Amino acid sequence: LSYFFCAENGTKKLLKNRKNLQMHKNFRKNRKTVRQILNHHFDRFGKCDRIKMLASHLKMPTLFFEKKDEEKTMIPERLAALREKMRAYGVDAYLVPTADYHESEYVGTYFKARTYITGFTGSAGTAVITQDEACLWTDGRYFVQAAKELAGTGVTLMKMGQEGVPTVEEYLAANTKEGMTIGFDGRVVNEMLGEALEKTLPERFLSYRSDLIGEIWSDRPALSAEPVWILDAKYTGESAAERLAKVREKMKENGAEVHILTALDDIAWMLNIRGNDIPCNPVVLSYLVLTETESHLFIQEETLNEKVKQYLADLGISLHPYDAVYDFVSGITGKTILLEKAKVNYTICQSVMGSNTIVNVMNPASSLKAVKTPVEMENIRKAHIKDGVAVTRFAYWLKKNIGKIPMDEVSVAEKLESFRKEQEGFIEPSFGTISAYGPNAAMCHYQATKDNFSVLQPKGMYLVDSGGQYYEGTTDITRTIVVGPLTEEEKEHFTITAMGTLRLGNAKFLHGCIGINLDYLARQAFWERGLDFNHGTGHGVGYLLNVHERPNGFRWKMVPERMENAVLEEGMLTSDEPGIYIEGSHGIRLENELLTCEGEKNEYGQFMYFEPITFIPMDLDAINPDMMTAEEKKMLNDYHKDVYEKVSPYLDTEEKEWLKTYTREI
Repeated sequence: LSYFFCAENGTKKLLKNRKNLQMHKNFRKNRKTVRQILNHHFDRFGKCDRIKMLASHLKMPTLFFEKKDEEKTMIPERLAALREKMRAYGVDAYLVPTADYHESEYVGTYFKARTYITGFTGSAGTAVITQDEACLWTDGRYFVQAAKELAGTGVTLMKMGQEGVPTVEEYLAANTKEGMTIGFDGRVVNEMLGEALEKTLPERFLSYRSDLIGEIWSDRPALSAEPVWILDAKYTGESAAERLAKVREKMKENGAEVHILTALDDIAWMLNIRGNDIPCNPVVLSYLVLTETESHLFIQEETLNEKVKQYLADLGISLHPYDAVYDFVSGITGKTILLEKAKVNYTICQSVMGSNTIVNVMNPASSLKAVKTPVEMENIRKAHIKDGVAVTRFAYWLKKNIGKIPMDEVSVAEKLESFRKEQEGFIEPSFGTISAYGPNAAMCHYQATKDNFSVLQPKGMYLVDSGGQYYEGTTDITRTIVVGPLTEEEKEHFTITAMGTLRLGNAKFLHGCIGINLDYLARQAFWERGLDFNHGTGHGVGYLLNVHERPNGFRWKMVPERMENAVLEEGMLTSDEPGIYIEGSHGIRLENELLTCEGEKNEYGQFMYFEPITFIPMDLDAINPDMMTAEEKKMLNDYHKDVYEKVSPYLDTEEKEWLKTYTREI
């Protein structure tokens, strides 16, 4: 780009640089590269006549330059259409959460109403639209990303948890009056939020029967209906019949005659079935209603083949159409119903409340599935060795080739996935890969796309947070890889991040501890320097299910709605991922997964420890050993010894020699 600008201005001085001359030759040979770079730098160069002349010379379609301008205007147009619908329905404020009918964290394309109406693509957030204003609430993981994506859309960013920022309920209370109507689709708002609105806004009407976004979304994708398949008990160590019996026992303990279950991962775990109705989350769109003797599954029939139908029939499960659940539950009266208000949608709860007694507790399946069976634990170890091999080979490839071949955030993420695909039992990624170079890594959940990405250069660092779904389990791994010279600050930040990951991973503690008791181990090195990271330190991980799983996790303060405060039990799998994010400069995160294990038991009680099961080197090119204690150096050396022993047998000669260097003792 510099060359072409200078050429227009009549100067050739940049051609004295051989690198620029070579870039010019490459551009002329590869129009695709020009297109990609122009796309990434559109905001800086896209409206420049000289660049448009260049595009014309290279025979690139002029429509390309109109694309981003169209995206900027679509959100205000959609907001205007929604406001028109609101006026027609008598709605004064409309609430749009990030959810499907099952309160899933990640949702399929059919349910991305919040993205459609705001333009914000992060996985967490809530929008509120009035006739005068549109606002988007999201958490600290997405502040930088949301600010960038909302710019120019007319949507105001509300940074959750920050001083002076009202909650959604507080905002609605301040911006609506008595007698006004708050609207939302009751199928995508959980009962707990609905009750909070009722309590906070007692003199307002709640209208929850209409999907106003759906009425203006003319090209809405179809509801997913992917095939259902059976997960063999050799992977789980437990049959669906055994799991159903455990849940029914929990129903009895809670005095419940009926259990309404809508959380997709809990249903998939209980029935040992998997699907593909949410990308990277092998779940099935369904509802399950249990009694002491009956099981009713509400599911799209076209997703079931004869083998699966027979399997479900053998479990005593009656099949019903997916949408029939609403009529079915409205016919339940005079029963004690176990359901979780934070997971069951408002429409279902309103159908059963008043005529039944409600027992509001966490789904028993959530706690049961968090404790992996011995078979699952052994399989998870196997999955992580496979994943360690794939990511280690990728790190070697990246460091070997940076600056020698073209690389961008999208292409290197695809390369990493290709290494995973070579591993036996790999099914798909466990979430959308966070592939972030340089300043982009400061956006905690940044997502590069084919229309918006950065080119990797041989300087600084590259962060990749990725994972895989294997028959043997689910993985979630983050590594920050050095691709060129670093500043002293970057080395310091990398070293304290490694210290945090290692300290937490080496914890020994008494049974009864929860994540809050241990989180300081990961943050101590940050807090001592007046630094912090604005996200939880760790989350539970499912078994060939959701990469984020409750009720275990690591946080420094209570966040009740996340329900991650369970006692750490043997068999729980939890991520360990401290990081640091310097806006406009760099981002660093190092993530291992930890399996909770029982240690010695003595007069003081049952001691517990963590078994790290992620085996990928932490880049020694960024470690400053002078900052580390002797104990921390030993932790890193011991960890790297395990990495080499576990991974090296699956590498070729060059890869093995590289790994030996990058797991050497410091």
